[in-house]
Order: sequence, then structure tokens, then C-alpha cells
Amino acid sequence: MNSPALTTANSQPFLPHQSPFTNQNLTTKHQISIQTDNKKLAIDPTVQWTSSISRHCRNGQLAKAALGFNRMRICGFDPNHITFVTLLSGCTDFPAECSVFGALLHGLVCKLGLDRNNVKVGTALLEMYAKFGRMDLAEVVFDGMRVKNSFSWNTMIDGYMKNGNIDYAIKLFDVMPERDAISWTALINGFVKRGYYEEALECFGEMQSSGPGPDYVTVIAVLAACANVGALGLGLWIHRFVLKQDFKDNIRVNNSLIDVYSRCGCIEFARQVFQKMQKRTLVSWNSIIVGCAANGFAEEALEHFDLMQKQGFKPDGVSFTGALTACSHAGLIEKGLEYFDNLTKVYRISPRIEHYGCMVDLYSRGGRLEEALNIVENMPMKPNEVVLGSLLAACRTQGDIVLAERLMKYLVDLDPGIDSNYVLLANMYAAIGRWDGAGKIRRMMKGRGIQKKPGISSIEIGSSIHEFVAADKSHMETYYIYEMLELLSFDLKLCGYVPETVARELYEND
Repeated sequence: MNSPALTTANSQPFLPHQSPFTNQNLTTKHQISIQTDNKKLAIDPTVQWTSSISRHCRNGQLAKAALGFNRMRICGFDPNHITFVTLLSGCTDFPAECSVFGALLHGLVCKLGLDRNNVKVGTALLEMYAKFGRMDLAEVVFDGMRVKNSFSWNTMIDGYMKNGNIDYAIKLFDVMPERDAISWTALINGFVKRGYYEEALECFGEMQSSGPGPDYVTVIAVLAACANVGALGLGLWIHRFVLKQDFKDNIRVNNSLIDVYSRCGCIEFARQVFQKMQKRTLVSWNSIIVGCAANGFAEEALEHFDLMQKQGFKPDGVSFTGALTACSHAGLIEKGLEYFDNLTKVYRISPRIEHYGCMVDLYSRGGRLEEALNIVENMPMKPNEVVLGSLLAACRTQGDIVLAERLMKYLVDLDPGIDSNYVLLANMYAAIGRWDGAGKIRRMMKGRGIQKKPGISSIEIGSSIHEFVAADKSHMETYYIYEMLELLSFDLKLCGYVPETVARELYEND
């Protein structure tokens, strides 16, 4: 069979590498056809134009797609709903550059009535405005749509959640006619991205009792919530659930399981998941490296770091964060310096603040506080409270009150409202009998309206998280809890433990 050739009305074929839309004679409507052996198949020109526009959008060439759209109209061909959906989706991928072009497309869509009568075009508009952060305009489109499907509702819920309009998302979710797995996942994932992990887990519980079965996207979102609140019990339950599903070998799901077990301190379970993975990505290696490092298995973390490279994976910034953390926990200062040197000189990775933070921690744990401070003072970005807090804690361990006072100037400039740093410095003064210094910090806090925030502890029982603050008596099992605390306190005192009361004495009169 001969290869098909594109032909026009004057039977001039286009070569395969040429675009039929750049021909200057293409000024009137005509039929494009494909010529085969003895058959001639007619092709709608709109389809050809849309195909070219779609190719440009997929390649990220939206300017060329827009130019093709203009030429299409100049040549007298009317775009169809697929043309508009293609262009609107292209605008969604480049929200910063396409707000004006997207608005122009919306105007043309309104003129043709497609925003109200075509659910695909209407939904594409919703997605575009949600990505632009213009949920007010998305609401106008949504309210005007005569036909809505589950994708329309889900797009609005997802848009609200991603733009921080959580109450609107919940209200829309409550009134939507039919919820599917995507609806629930949009809500759960939105809670997780906004840091409302307990709400995400509660939503997942409701989904289990009344909604459809979760898919792998739902599972990944719920595992992220479990990792952040330390809900090991629920993580184990989800793992058992995953093992019965078709997506049990999904790489992203297994990566999430490694993260949950690592952050809950169950590194052995994380190892098992990692070892059973049939295929691994860089994220898989990073998860086990960081997990081992954070749980004190420094040598194992560094072994995985080396093995990863032997198996052809090039380490990225996260890989080096794990390696540097491992060196810090193991006291391998020279090894850590070598890794930091390789980060910049061998792999050409620009160090981020977490890498400098690891180096500060590395020096701090080794008692080399001046060198740690030198990094803080010379790093190319402004230090954050994590970096400075790490060094301040090391100052307390080493009893270096002079360096701690210097650090407080950085911390006050960074965020004068962080109470923990003031409390730490006050405790340092009190520990060496400098009550004048402790009193000065106390007065400084009072003058700035800073109050010591109560610490919160939590425990997981039966997949439920129970939180407590100091002197908390709101729990239904309060009597038994305090009885057990009395028993533990008595046993500790028999072993020679003396409770630290400095912080309480400092603030008891506030």
C-alpha cells in the first residue's frame, strides 16, 4: 500500500514534514482528504487545525498554538468545542502568562454559548480559572452552566481547596448530587496540602463508611496525613488494604508507605516495603535514605546512598540532605564536609537552606559552635528559625551563653514572636544561676506581648490521636491517666530523677 499523502483541492500534495496550514493559498474553505490506493477519505479541516494546535499545546508552545488558532479563523474555519478545550487546557498549564489570552477565549466561548451548553468547555473554563486563582470567575461560569457532570463539581471542589477556600469546598461537597472517589480525594488531598491532617483522616473515615472505595490517589493523600500526625495504626491498616488491591505495586504508594513507617519510627517496616519493591525511583531511594538517617541508622543510610549511585541513580538535593543528616547523627564531620563538597563541585547542585542547616547541625553536634556560626553568618540566604534553633539548642548543651546571646539577635530579627527561643535562653541563664538574665528575658517577653505556648503531646490508640497539654483534665479517662502519671513519677524519683521546674517558676506569675 502506498503511503497516504495530504492533498488539497488543486491536488498539490504536502510533504510529510510540511504543515498544510502554512500554505498562503489556503484562504477559502475546502475539503482536505487522505489519498490511499483507491480510496479517498475526507477529513474535516477543523480537525486538522485542532490537531496542530493540540500538538503545540502539548509541547508547551502556547504562542504557536494561539497563532494557529488565529490563522484557522482567518482562513474561515470555525473552531469546535475540542479546539476550545485544547486551548483552555493549554492556558491552565501557564497561568502566569495566559490570563489575558484565557479571558479572550472565554469571551469567544460566551459568544458561541459553549460555556453554558457544553459541559466539557465549561469544565475547562473552571479548571483554568481555578489555576489562575480566580475562583470568583470560576463561580460565575459554574453557576451559568446548564449541564454539569461529576468532573465539573470535582473541579470546583479541587479549585476551592487549592486556593484555600475550604469552607466553600465543604459546602459544595455537601450539596453535590453524587460523590465519587475523585470528590472525596479532592477534599482529603486539599486538607493535607493545607496542613489539616486530622480533618483529612476524619474525611477518609467518612469515605470508608459512606463513600466509594479509595483509589491509589486517595491512599497516597491519606498516607501523607498519617505520616504528619504519626498515625501508625491507620498506616498499617491502609498497608493491609493496599496489599489486596491492583495497585499494590504502585511505586508512589510504596514510596508513601516508606515515608509513613520512617516518620513513625518503624524503620524495619520501611525496609521491608523498600526491599519488596519490584521497581524503584529516585524518590524510593531518597525515602529510605532520609528515613534511615532520621531514625539513627546512619551507616545504613550512607550504604543506601552509595548503592543508589551504583545502580545508576544520580543523587539530587534530597539525597544529599539524607546523607548529611546521617553524617550529623553519627558525628562524621569530615565525611559530611566531603559530601557537601561533592554536592556543589561534582553534582553542580546549588545548596539549599536545608543543606546549610545540616552543616550547622553537623558542627553543632560535634561541639564546633564557632564553625557552625560561621556558616550561619556566611550562607547566601537568610537563616530560618530551624537553622538558628538548632545552633541555639547546641549552645545550651555546651553551656555557651555568650554565643546564645549573639544568636538571639538573629532570632529576634527573624521573628520576634517565637516564644520557644526566649524560653530556651531564659532556661540557660537559670541553669547557671544568672537569674538577672532570666528575669530580663521574662520582662522582654512580657513587654512584647509574647506568651509561652503550651506544649502538646499526643498518643495514638486504636487509630485515634489523643492530644494533651500541661495540666489537661478534659479527657474522659483523666482519673486513670493521672493515677498512672503518679506511679511513673514515683518510680522515676526512686531512680534519682529530679524534675526540671525552671521554666514553670519563670512564668508562674504571668
